[in-house]
Amino acid sequence: MDSDSFPSSPIPIISTFSSPFDGSPKGNDSTRKTLSLWPGMYHSPVTNALWETRSKTFERLLDPPLDAPPQSELLTKTPSQSRMTILYNFSTDYILREQYRDPWNEVRIGKLLEDLDALAGTISVKHCSDIDSTTRPLYLVTASVDKMVLKKPISVDIDLKIVGAVNWVGRSSIEIQLDVIQPPTDITDGSESVALTANFIFVARDYKTGKAAPVNRLSPETEKEKMLYEASEARNQLRKRKFKEERKEIENGEVNRFEALLAEGRIFCDMPALANRDSILLRDTRLENSLICQPQQRNIHGRIFGGFLMHRAFELALSTAYAFAGMMPSFLEVDHVDFLKPVDVGDFLRFKSCVLYTESENSDQPLIHIEVVAHVTRPELRSSEVSNRFYFTFTVRPEAKALNDGYRIRKVVPATEEEARRILARMEADSL
Repeated sequence: MDSDSFPSSPIPIISTFSSPFDGSPKGNDSTRKTLSLWPGMYHSPVTNALWETRSKTFERLLDPPLDAPPQSELLTKTPSQSRMTILYNFSTDYILREQYRDPWNEVRIGKLLEDLDALAGTISVKHCSDIDSTTRPLYLVTASVDKMVLKKPISVDIDLKIVGAVNWVGRSSIEIQLDVIQPPTDITDGSESVALTANFIFVARDYKTGKAAPVNRLSPETEKEKMLYEASEARNQLRKRKFKEERKEIENGEVNRFEALLAEGRIFCDMPALANRDSILLRDTRLENSLICQPQQRNIHGRIFGGFLMHRAFELALSTAYAFAGMMPSFLEVDHVDFLKPVDVGDFLRFKSCVLYTESENSDQPLIHIEVVAHVTRPELRSSEVSNRFYFTFTVRPEAKALNDGYRIRKVVPATEEEARRILARMEADSL
């Protein structure tokens, strides 16, 4: 694989709809290659730009040479070798603006999550590629997404860029950090600021055997790169430790905390007329939607694109927070995302959401914590498996709260021990 297939310059993002007007600003068309519509590849402005830029690489992944030998020697790469930048020219491409605009003239977070996953996947492929085109490539899948916090609203009228690189590698896992950067709305301020930072974890599998496969090593060069590597190593150790502690905690149980959470829920179940009107049962906050996964939603590996799943989960979470609060919510954080099982074309996918718990100590910014669980359901086999877990945090938009002065967010209480366990586990995870 020729390293020249990976450009070092920023990749411009161009709207994917034709303009009904002549002279529509579409960027420099000379930078675009003709893209054959490869079947089943999920198309968005970002995925189109990434695929066009690296068409030779993706053509190889579309039809991997399974009989070819695996990579014989691991390479050592630097973070700068995997670094990529994509640019959204919102200020000049009005069609692109319309594709990303939400009702408040900000960037749609669900679409941004799609783009982050697409760019992270591209960076992981870039790091894992070797210079030998006769070897078979690795199969890379999203394993999880760590907490990402929205530090400021992202305007759809101002140019935006996403910069990402590999921060850390294990034996078969890769962590990629992405920074979403936008200049301040004050045009007199020429500085740029990070609006959101995301950390994606990918794992490598052998295309032929499906087993974990080693990835190229990483050698950080600058002080910042070394600091990010150490922070990523600490996060990886914390994830392993947390997994063991959660298993032990679930086995031992915490009766007192469970009882405290369940006490109010029992009143709702046994004496509903006497229940606290400022509280609500977790089960009464639920929403759900379903879909059949279509070929147009699959990625180059033939599985459903992870960014598409995050987008759908976010939209349901937003609706759940809206229906619960009675006021338009505002996104704050993606707390965590787990990709537990792959989702295939034709799968019957059910997204189930609920409000896990709320925090209203800060009346100016009450917090609504949403869980969305994706289930792959197979009616023929009478089976249903969890494929993904998503956790989001919302608050209430300031303008909506101003119109409902004095309104308080309700407390969510569990009716079962299983619900109490989920609430406790999430509270503890969010406190880390």
